[in-house]
Amino acid sequence: MSVREQVSFVGAQGKLAGNLYLPDVDAAAAAAGVLVAGTWTSVKEQMADRYAQELAARGYAALSFDFTGYGESEGAPRDYESPALKAGDLCAAADFLADHPAIADGPLGVLGVCAGAMYASAFAAQDARVRSLALIAPWLHDRRICEENYGGPEGIATKKEAAAEARRRYEETGEVTYVPVVSGSTPDAAMPFDIDFYLNPERGGIPQWPNRYAVMAWTEWLDHDAIALAPRVTAPTLLVHSEDAAIPDGARRFHAALTGPAEFLWTDGIQFDFYDQSPQVRLAADAAAEHFARTL
Repeated sequence: MSVREQVSFVGAQGKLAGNLYLPDVDAAAAAAGVLVAGTWTSVKEQMADRYAQELAARGYAALSFDFTGYGESEGAPRDYESPALKAGDLCAAADFLADHPAIADGPLGVLGVCAGAMYASAFAAQDARVRSLALIAPWLHDRRICEENYGGPEGIATKKEAAAEARRRYEETGEVTYVPVVSGSTPDAAMPFDIDFYLNPERGGIPQWPNRYAVMAWTEWLDHDAIALAPRVTAPTLLVHSEDAAIPDGARRFHAALTGPAEFLWTDGIQFDFYDQSPQVRLAADAAAEHFARTL
């Protein structure tokens, strides 16, 4: 059993809204704290809440929240994907947990799902409070991986040109240029495919998620180098992934570059199974909880 506490705390651009899942309302002892970061463009209800709930059921105090400009959190422009800003939001969330009476003093764990792994690892690389890291179906890219997934150097150049034009428009008019995050009929969509998780209202296609991507964010997203940050991550790190999920080569290279203790658990499933499907989520949550038990 777990209890959910709706919370808010201050980020760089205002209030951030979150859900703090606590292990047991009757538990006398404070619990170890874990931050949960969902994947890019997501709101907390899509997968972060699910993992926070699973961790609370396993004895942890887990915080999921909407990043700046997403969901119920404040901040503008809306739905702007910024790895640096999201790492900063995780720092603000860590500050909040440190002052919460239900959270035990001491080390902090962070769990990142898909691109949340990039934000979690970037935060861990710059903040010694992170003592344990769990990365679930991690999307961890560098320039080479971006070229492989976004149409080579020409595709990246095209996206950056569109981002520059969108940035100029925003600075001149305040209007944000958006494309869909997911759409099989829109070639310029961030993910130009029909993906059931995001389009199915029984899964991630929920009203809280507007399915839009701020075009001017492409430059920051494409220039982020998670692999280069790996040597700065010294906290014990668990990666849970599948060869059928997204860019397993990036996860392998990130794992190889880590300087702290690292464990890799390979399992089955496509990328989106790790967001909400019982076998994959349960296995990943079990593995993360065991990892945190050993390392926090």
